Amino acid sequence: MIYYTGDIHGNPREIVQFCDRHKLTEQDTLVLLGDVGANYFLNGRDAEMKQLLTQVKPTLLCIHGNHEVRPSTLPSYQTKEWNGGTVWVEETYPRLLFAADGEIFHLEGLCHLVIGGAYSVDKFYRLDRGYGWWPDEQPSQEIKEKVIRTLDACGWQVDTVLSHTCPYRYEPREAFLPMIDQSTVDASTEEWLEEIERKLQYNHWFCGHWHINKRIDRMHFLFHSVEAAPQLLSGDSIR
Repeated sequence: MIYYTGDIHGNPREIVQFCDRHKLTEQDTLVLLGDVGANYFLNGRDAEMKQLLTQVKPTLLCIHGNHEVRPSTLPSYQTKEWNGGTVWVEETYPRLLFAADGEIFHLEGLCHLVIGGAYSVDKFYRLDRGYGWWPDEQPSQEIKEKVIRTLDACGWQVDTVLSHTCPYRYEPREAFLPMIDQSTVDASTEEWLEEIERKLQYNHWFCGHWHINKRIDRMHFLFHSVEAAPQLLSGDSIR
């Protein structure tokens, strides 16, 4: 079975509890829709988190968020082919996989397109306090071109999209932080995703980022809840 959930920001305990409670196995896949936080502090704190995640039996497929370093920039990661697409993985944590953007993964008969990244509205807060922030958090032009090539190759038809943020027209405005001046927010990734969404034939689109549980049409926002494919069971709290 494939399961999907949202941002965990460096705290894996709810994931561990969910996997134990539902008796997930090595045959299952759990997708984390960005801001995993496994490559945020770049010290022993990250290693401790990864060790906790290795307690679960399913493979964890992680999408790139905006509160973490891209694995492609870290020397401990290598690429490998997995279910038709490319992932980044460390030898020490072989079931903790980080999906390369623009790849399609074939999981249990479903084609999953990955498009990670987003803008950090807390960018200047983090910079002022010396917290981690990385300028490649959003999809680069190279990544965008790769996504388009991938879609051209598959005829602009997939079963499922896995992204961190959402297309612009689906932004959950009720989740906007009141202290943020929205005129200062870079929504270029969301606008680009909207261009893709309007053209793409798909069945379901899963995203995190917004710290909200909500469904609009075929768009699934997940945070502290889990949905399963392909029947898409009702959201189950992971608390």
